[in-house]
Amino acid sequence: MKIDGTHYRSLWWDADARTLKIIDQRWLPHDFRVADVTTMQDFADAIYQMRVRGAPLIGATAAYGMARAMDEDPGDANMDAAWTFLEKTRPTAINLRWALDRCRAALRPLAPADRAAAALRLAHEIADEDVEINRRIGAHGLEIIREIAARKPAGEPVRLLTHCNAGWIATVDWGTATSPMYQAHDAGIPLHVWVDETRPRNQGALTAWELGSHGVAHNYITDNAGGHLMQHGMVDMVITGTDRTTRRGDVCNKIGTYLKALAAHDNGVPFYVALPSPTIDWTVSDGVAEIPIEERDGAEVSDIQGRTEDGGIGTVRVTPDGTGAGNPAFDVTPSRLVTGLITERGVCAATEEGLAELFPDLARKAG
Repeated sequence: MKIDGTHYRSLWWDADARTLKIIDQRWLPHDFRVADVTTMQDFADAIYQMRVRGAPLIGATAAYGMARAMDEDPGDANMDAAWTFLEKTRPTAINLRWALDRCRAALRPLAPADRAAAALRLAHEIADEDVEINRRIGAHGLEIIREIAARKPAGEPVRLLTHCNAGWIATVDWGTATSPMYQAHDAGIPLHVWVDETRPRNQGALTAWELGSHGVAHNYITDNAGGHLMQHGMVDMVITGTDRTTRRGDVCNKIGTYLKALAAHDNGVPFYVALPSPTIDWTVSDGVAEIPIEERDGAEVSDIQGRTEDGGIGTVRVTPDGTGAGNPAFDVTPSRLVTGLITERGVCAATEEGLAELFPDLARKAG
């Protein structure tokens, strides 16, 4: 996607400097900063500190981290140590482990002398695959939006609601939940997007920044406004991303997604999830019981970052001194509340049968 007319991916490899470049998302939407990720500690910090965020982007970053590890020491012991070091940074997003497993499986049979070059090629491949997966998700989601638009009075926008940021900045490019929005906008379909603020990290500000840069009409709303809008017929469709989806279609996404799904179900609003196949965890059936939920630092709840009156970027405390804060980063939406899963291979029901029909190869491999 573009920023001020210039195309960017969320990460890219600088061949001359032999380093990974990332858009440091901690400063968005107020400041656009590009940072180098060089050492293994840099890679771990980039993921844990949410300099990069979003399940697909975390996976791509981890793949480049494995390439860095193989460049430093291509031995088996260092490969396993790098896998463990990076895997523990974010426990919920399955793309992290998926990318690390894919890298280790591909590199293990190779001679150590061949691993560094092969690991870098594989990281490039994973990044490019993510772009194409998200483009295809958008093409399938576009058809759903087109059908909704056809039932509305001429010129009236399709009103979408999204939670968190599943945009191009959360992937390598295009985004998952936003890809259908961009493609519908580019196809000339009138849209209006309700953007949840998504406390405590306020990733909705990133979504608003993206949509505004692309010219998509939108409003930034509090997390608690969605149900009210649905009650008054002001939402035609909810679409979110996902950090891990079970083989039976339960969806784990940013905290607050479950409440949106409940409100959508109560008001007859279709609730779709944009699902890249690497985000399916075929080893898990019951999302509520089996998916580990990351508990992050309470300071993300008690403190908030934003632009200050003097134009700088600052942090303020919003809670009383001495008050503790709980910070579960994700929740699980049961499959019964999900209208459909929009994948790179098409749209399916949020059921084990639906996923297996679209991805028979992956289902068989998982057993």
